[in-house]
Amino acid sequence: MSEMGDRIAEALSRIRQEKPLIHHITNFVVMNDTANVTLHVGALPVMAHAAEEVSEMVSLAGALVLNPGTLSPAWVESMLIAGRQANQRDIPIVLDPVGAGATKLRTESNLRLLSDLKIAIVRGNSGEIGALSGAGGLVKGVESVAGVQDPIAVARALARERETVVAITGKRDIISDGERVLGVDNGHEWLQTNTGTGCMSTTMIAAFAAVERDYLWAAAAGLACFGLAAELAAEKAMGPASFKVALFDQIYNLTPEQLAEGAKIVELT
Repeated sequence: MSEMGDRIAEALSRIRQEKPLIHHITNFVVMNDTANVTLHVGALPVMAHAAEEVSEMVSLAGALVLNPGTLSPAWVESMLIAGRQANQRDIPIVLDPVGAGATKLRTESNLRLLSDLKIAIVRGNSGEIGALSGAGGLVKGVESVAGVQDPIAVARALARERETVVAITGKRDIISDGERVLGVDNGHEWLQTNTGTGCMSTTMIAAFAAVERDYLWAAAAGLACFGLAAELAAEKAMGPASFKVALFDQIYNLTPEQLAEGAKIVELT
């Protein structure tokens, strides 16, 4: 087992031992699925959106997920309230900028979250990250239609500008903290056949960020864990529906030893 494998395996073990609470302010489309992914990896999910309680709820959490996929201005305000409390308590925030670049409201709302809060990790597809960075990219609905030309340069530049970790997911996931860059090659094409798999991967990252304070590694570990589970699920599935069931089963049953041996994480320049 490599040193890299040891590190992410130990993080998965800690998630299951510590069972951190992951507070989600997320969209209606994926709410049940992301709650289940959180539970299956070994953490505890809560979906709390009301402005009147988010500050109290996030105080109990190990990480906060902000996902404005079914966007409303009221939810953005709740995100800001929860985010400020998370910042005060040094609780990592993971932002999933769903659909950034598709409409003015989505782009401006995500940029506001990035500007007003200290975000630990931003996880998006190439189009979304391109829209936030000003580097191009085209989003139709919530899907990336055209990505950025140089994802390593874009991830590194946005990470430096916003003092965060940026993860651009795709065939090869690219993660940077502004200096270091990692690539993750785990995953399967059938992830594109189910709605919300990107949001699920964000939840997985948040679970790792709750126990791993090097957020570059937390993001890489979460994406490797989710991608490896997808690879194993595809071996048993017959189509999109059975793949989704198998994906949840594989996340639940994945061992630290399997993750250490199966993770495809590479250091890039």
